[in-house]
Amino acid sequence: MTLDISTAPIASDTTDHAPPETTATGPLPARPTGLPHDLAASLVVFLVAVPFSLGIALATGAPLTSGLVAAAVGGLVVGLLGGTPLQVSGPSAALTVIVAGLIARFGWQVTCAVTVIAGLLQLLLGSLRVARTALAVSPAIVHGMLAGVGLTIAIAQLHVVLGGSPMSSAQANLLALPGQLSGPHLPALAVGAVAIAILCGWPRLGRFPGSAGRLGGALARVPAALVAVASGTALSAGLGLSLARVELPAWSRHALASPPSPAVFVQHWPVLLAAALTVTAVASVESLLSSVAVDRMTHSSSDLNRELRGQGVANLLSGLLGGLPVAGGAVRSTANIRAGAVGRKSAVLHGVWVALAAVALAGGLRRIPLAALAALVLVVGIQMVSFAHIRRVHRHREFPVYLTTVLGVVLLGVLVGVALGGSMAVLLALYRLTRAHVDVSVEPDGSYLVRTHGPLTFAAVPKLSRALALIPPRARVTVCHDGSFLDHAAYEQVHTWRVGHQAGGGRVSMLTERHDDGVLDPDGTVRSGSSSGPHRCRAWTPWGRHHCIEQGNEDPHGRLLDGVRGFQQHTAPLVRHELARLAREGQAPSQLFLTCADSRLVTSMITSSGPGDLFTVRNVGNLVPAPYEPGAADDSVAAAVQYAVEVLEVRSITICGHSGCGAMKALLDGVHEQPGPPTPLTRWLRNGRGSLARLRRAPAEFAGRPVVDLAEQLCITNVVQQLDQLLANPAVERRVNEGTLRLVGMYFDFATAQAYVLDREKSRFVSVSEEKHDERPVAA
Repeated sequence: MTLDISTAPIASDTTDHAPPETTATGPLPARPTGLPHDLAASLVVFLVAVPFSLGIALATGAPLTSGLVAAAVGGLVVGLLGGTPLQVSGPSAALTVIVAGLIARFGWQVTCAVTVIAGLLQLLLGSLRVARTALAVSPAIVHGMLAGVGLTIAIAQLHVVLGGSPMSSAQANLLALPGQLSGPHLPALAVGAVAIAILCGWPRLGRFPGSAGRLGGALARVPAALVAVASGTALSAGLGLSLARVELPAWSRHALASPPSPAVFVQHWPVLLAAALTVTAVASVESLLSSVAVDRMTHSSSDLNRELRGQGVANLLSGLLGGLPVAGGAVRSTANIRAGAVGRKSAVLHGVWVALAAVALAGGLRRIPLAALAALVLVVGIQMVSFAHIRRVHRHREFPVYLTTVLGVVLLGVLVGVALGGSMAVLLALYRLTRAHVDVSVEPDGSYLVRTHGPLTFAAVPKLSRALALIPPRARVTVCHDGSFLDHAAYEQVHTWRVGHQAGGGRVSMLTERHDDGVLDPDGTVRSGSSSGPHRCRAWTPWGRHHCIEQGNEDPHGRLLDGVRGFQQHTAPLVRHELARLAREGQAPSQLFLTCADSRLVTSMITSSGPGDLFTVRNVGNLVPAPYEPGAADDSVAAAVQYAVEVLEVRSITICGHSGCGAMKALLDGVHEQPGPPTPLTRWLRNGRGSLARLRRAPAEFAGRPVVDLAEQLCITNVVQQLDQLLANPAVERRVNEGTLRLVGMYFDFATAQAYVLDREKSRFVSVSEEKHDERPVAA
């Protein structure tokens, strides 16, 4: 519920969605360290906070000193105790309508008591560690409430700018507005118009070209709110205009919040309890969302429960001292960050300056025309209606919730408006939950296709039943479910119809567009994608499509294309941005991974790597031919190694063998020595003869256990042998000797899904968890 987080007409405008590292006017300045930077930032925030606090107090009808009390308490207390060091707290525009209603109905003392109760409730919620629960409120409701409050504030303060007084409700203000427009008080209108013009134009001074733009940019660093109020005050004083001005009583006459009559609470306790809960909810959500926005801007992480407790203590003290309710303010927080604050000292010092100014500058503050302050609050109210939020809400199809909340807040009050918005959100969710489409079409081959879209619940059973009744007996039918929720009633309807249709001679194939569901048919016959014929998939594995057990004459090529279609539909949107970046920047892997072509070995799975991480070479038996050996050399592997080492400049090369290697079994069977003309396979396997020779002197132990299977022993020995042959490559040998390349031997055991690496010190394979990680080169 943040009021603003990016820079615009005032010190900041009323949005909170600037990118984490930038704001609407450019990148945030780097935040150095040290007290001098916090001191400078505190002065900037102070200049923003004073007019803003006075304006909020004016809008609520509270004593104007209450705004300064809330600003001082918010800075000092929350600055010291809060969980978001760079957030600055003070009186909140989002609470204006609520506080104004309380003051008008029950008076100032009761309003202060409600603030105290709200502070106690915030302390309780913070102690229960439920701060993040407040962030679960629908953004459409939050922004709708802010927009409704902003419109209410703007309509009320427009009367003050025109020289009149606001009414008690938004409806009354709207009805009285034509009469106020027909007879405005011209001096007040002139001061208000000047203030509004400065508020809107001041931040844009830096947009002029050349030296004018540089000068304007320097001037724009002065808070627009301060310039607007100061200009309105100077105009009224210079022309001697007769205007209503700020009334600040002497601090000796600023009464602390005296306890109201208990009879008021006894008589009106339901209304006052609702008001306290509303103040608690609005102030808490606003503060927490502002904390989240500050975290995004500063790349930090706040303690939200501590922040909520700090806000509770501040509201408790503010209410006792006769101040307005306190909440985290994005206007002040953004100004704080942009001014270079690095810690909580800035917020605390800002509170000190506000307290000193309230005492020492009371005479100057009394010269401020109310029209200038009203213009400031009017602009803030208008900015609380964010068109960026409206577009975002509309894009997510939540505009009915937003509009209901806005109208409810303006016409019926904050509490009722938020309740109506929440009710609309629930109704909209229920509507979407029960809204399903069932389409029946005839395919070119005469079969029928039934497609369902959306969750199939009991509410969709009549529609589903009517659609299935359109299919003639003995027809071939494919039922395609989009993978959304399927409840028991809908499942029973589909299953019962399917059994009856098949009993009548028809054929039914069940298809889910998401192959990991398997919900339409519990016996496992689920057809995924568009392959002809059913097949069974283990839907509980991420790569379930590759575990299909073929049935009938299923086309493997069709199944492959199904996988491609599934990638393009579900995975491609998630990785497109990263792949586009790799396409622009080219590949820069740090590792060459040389392994076997065995289909069971998924390199990205066992290394948790993604696109661009590994330069992978796969062949039969993860063999590395000795370079320049006549009749045995293989240019493809040698070329890949040379390219990885000299062009890509990889920093490590891993040779990964695995259990159950077919190439090693072929070596043991002597396939490479069979008589007759050599085949490509026998010529290739000759590159593994060194592993056979090494097998005779290899230890019969692996990872602390004996090795009884000769084939497994050869698989392990082969990894060590291939490291030796790899080191015979001149390019590899040079980089290893330079200390810029590391050679790693790895073995993957399918049965246990465990990887082991060669420990050069122990001269044996050890579990990855035992391996000592360093950057020194390894020669096998």
